[in-house]
Amino acid sequence: MRIGIDIDDTTLVTVNSMIKYADIFDIEDLGRTGTNNNLGLIENRYYLKVLYDWDDETKFAFFNKYYKNVLEECVPFTNSPEIIRKLKVEGNEIYFITARLTNIPNCNVEEITKSTFSKYQIPYDKLAVNVKDKLEYSKANKIELFIEDSYETCKELEENNIKTILVTTKMNKNIKDNSITRVNNWDEIYKIISEMK
Repeated sequence: MRIGIDIDDTTLVTVNSMIKYADIFDIEDLGRTGTNNNLGLIENRYYLKVLYDWDDETKFAFFNKYYKNVLEECVPFTNSPEIIRKLKVEGNEIYFITARLTNIPNCNVEEITKSTFSKYQIPYDKLAVNVKDKLEYSKANKIELFIEDSYETCKELEENNIKTILVTTKMNKNIKDNSITRVNNWDEIYKIISEMK
């Protein structure tokens, strides 16, 4: 099976390092208050705008300064490296498909991502960064199953006959949709894939 997998907050935990550096930026660069412990407001993937009320210019100033740090400090979800290794050994093709930005100065996103995968021994057949349209990419590359934390992406893929698994995160936990397969961890992902075969 050819499996598409998102990276941030699906394979790797990104939200923690993102909030860490966003707080530093909000307090030290903008003279504001950080999140004020309002982490309960992380309800969708646009949480930086919700938590900090930044406009796009401010958000990209933050990315220009700290995106490299954010990505370098990402760590895997529990068991994600082990499960992905197991899926690869069992003959599945692993395509990492991410919207990670590639236009940040002094930040080689592809190299940072490869280094992280190497560090945690996460195997893959293909790495695609800065993918703007995951549906188009998935169709073009014959992806049969997509593992993702974005509900909107899962819904779009499902509507176009590509099976999905939605990884539960703070950003999507309140969304109710029984038509989407939802999991809480990578052991559940492995169980579902095994049953699909």
